[in-house]
Amino acid sequence: MPTTASSWRKGGACRGDAAADFFPPMAPERKHVRLARERRAKSVCAACTVRAECLAYAIAADERYGVWGGLTQDERRLLADSA
Repeated sequence: MPTTASSWRKGGACRGDAAADFFPPMAPERKHVRLARERRAKSVCAACTVRAECLAYAIAADERYGVWGGLTQDERRLLADSA
């Protein structure tokens, strides 16, 4: 059973103004803009106290979009495939 998001999410460093960087916008974005957005999100994750819980949740819940636990959807897929 996946970890519930509500049990750890309150401690996430991504809450507030930084949240917009964690998910792609509705409109298409250029690759360099996407990479910059993802770098900003990952920098928030790097100092987060619930990063491991966030990543575990994203993998268990098969989150397909956004940066979770410091990894993009492609990075999470590679991690899951290598396990």
